[in-house]
Amino acid sequence: MSSGTKSSGGRVFLIGGGWEETVADVVHRPFLRAARAASEASVASKAWGSGAGSAPRVLCVIVDEGDGAEQFARYDVALRKAGDCTPVPVLVPIGERFEIGAVTEDIAGVFVCGGLTPAYQEAFAESSGPLSALLRERGLPYAGFSAGAAMAARDAVVGGWLVDGVAVCPPDTAEDLEELDVRPGLGLVPFGVDNHAAQWGTLGRLAAVVAAGRLAHGVAIDENTLVEVGGEGSDARARVAGRGRAHSVRPAPGGGVLVRSYGDGESFPVS
Repeated sequence: MSSGTKSSGGRVFLIGGGWEETVADVVHRPFLRAARAASEASVASKAWGSGAGSAPRVLCVIVDEGDGAEQFARYDVALRKAGDCTPVPVLVPIGERFEIGAVTEDIAGVFVCGGLTPAYQEAFAESSGPLSALLRERGLPYAGFSAGAAMAARDAVVGGWLVDGVAVCPPDTAEDLEELDVRPGLGLVPFGVDNHAAQWGTLGRLAAVVAAGRLAHGVAIDENTLVEVGGEGSDARARVAGRGRAHSVRPAPGGGVLVRSYGDGESFPVS
């Protein structure tokens, strides 16, 4: 970067769902700050710094189940309320694939929205590797809301409410699946992610995945709560902000799992 401007891009922001207006700035503003920093770093690397000071353009990816435009309008309001930005909608019809070309040169961050998690996994199945590489190469921040947060994982918990026919969470949280299912995600964070933890009772599902050895570490996030992941390797940490808690689930010595919950302002190691 010719100016020496340091980018805050490349960070990952995981939001456990929820639409409480009083915390919109808490859960969304850190991502928007990182997007602005990435935008300014990109401008600074170009001749004369043309375009400096403009609102960062943020790609909002929605798997469209028929109400995509209405859903985008909701995210558009929440993001603009949290900070100066220009949300750019990408509506992917359910059953179709996300095209990496949507992340154009003027995009300063990618925000993957909520909805049916298995449909998001299918939408990104062919582009997960290229998208992850592009985000890292360009230093762009990624934010995931609910399903979008689940997709950030290397191994994504996409739904289900049964393990070998035994219930591990309420059936209403199953995402149209029966048996618990873990599929390849974007690989932006090394731990699995589940969402709406306190509100939907999904912590039990994540505990079951970890107990079965399908994940070495999982994080269940309450609604209106942000988990921000930064750093590299053993120094990587996850910082919690918002009204709820993030619940870190790891295998316990001798069997079972160990759950530790973290609230606003606290952090925990990623690895």
